[in-house]
Amino acid sequence: MLGHMTDALRAAVKGRTEPMLELIRELVLVNSHTPNKAGGNVVADLLEREAKAIGLSVRRIPSETWADHLIIETERGKVDSNGVVALVGHLDTVFPKGSFEGFSRDGNIARGPGVLDMKGGLVVALEALRAIGASSDLAKLPLRFVIVSEEEIGSPEGRPILQRELAGASAALVFEAGRAADKIITSRKGTGSATVTAHGRAAHAANGHKEGRNAIWSLARFVDRVQALTDYERGVTVNVGIIRGGQAKNTVPDHAECELDFRFQTIADADATFGAMKQIASEAAIEGTSLSIEGGPGRYPLERTEANLALFREYAACAKAAGLGFDEAPLIAGGSDASSTASIGIPSIDGLGPRGSGFHTKDELIEIDSLEPKVVALASLLAARIPA
Repeated sequence: MLGHMTDALRAAVKGRTEPMLELIRELVLVNSHTPNKAGGNVVADLLEREAKAIGLSVRRIPSETWADHLIIETERGKVDSNGVVALVGHLDTVFPKGSFEGFSRDGNIARGPGVLDMKGGLVVALEALRAIGASSDLAKLPLRFVIVSEEEIGSPEGRPILQRELAGASAALVFEAGRAADKIITSRKGTGSATVTAHGRAAHAANGHKEGRNAIWSLARFVDRVQALTDYERGVTVNVGIIRGGQAKNTVPDHAECELDFRFQTIADADATFGAMKQIASEAAIEGTSLSIEGGPGRYPLERTEANLALFREYAACAKAAGLGFDEAPLIAGGSDASSTASIGIPSIDGLGPRGSGFHTKDELIEIDSLEPKVVALASLLAARIPA
């Protein structure tokens, strides 16, 4: 059954590489650095145009700060989110205007800002829906495709939108950069950050040293203890990356602060690690000083659960039939919006965009010959979920 379905979809996708590349080129040539609201909205316009041409409905959620977020739906997906297949993407990139621009093609390689992360992935998703519409009843497919506009800074608006619009979804498929050998992402570390501020009492380091209360000393005690929370076996790391404080070497400092990053593999460790940080902050201050901490887990992890593995196996079978690699990727350190869907219980996998490398660098590229099979694999999985 899968082989027959894949053959029909492969026929629908055959010869679509050039139109896909043209749409990728059109998207890449518009700068959509996260703070570039105007540019992001142009990209949103282009995506809306393509979705409507396929026969899909589009809702836009305006933002005061960033470009609009998009909700693309089939007729069945418009009814409610229960049981839908969720497609998840983002339209922003990490590149400010003038830093990395243009689109180029050299044989099997296409280059440009966002070509991999993730304008190429958005095109793969839209093209799969086009292929289904050409050979099946797309309106019956329970599907919502949410595209946020500020994923590269952690989806502060996008996360609650994803969780509201996709509550009760049966699966979430995320179109971040396709990895080498087409490996499929089933787990990602979560990320968090904190700023810790020490308050003391200033005094002359000679004449009033006894009256002073050294904020740097308290902060140093905190740093020493918090770094010890790192546990490589559990996948927990804590890194104090910035520290500042003091006015002069002969003044007892009344203020100091540090900024730290922490990573974790489970939701339990996210909460436990930040809880331990708060406890250290309450205990490390020397007499007459205080420590305050702000921050916490930003993105919870994409945990490697049985539900994620079942979805991985379903997609892997489609990938294999389409001629792609079908192995599981090792744990990924960086976060994505897959973490947002997984944290509300939606089985989620990631890395379904075109194969490539160099995301977040000026060497960003995709392998053009991966476009059609990536579309076929996705379309096969989606078509199998259309009710009879």
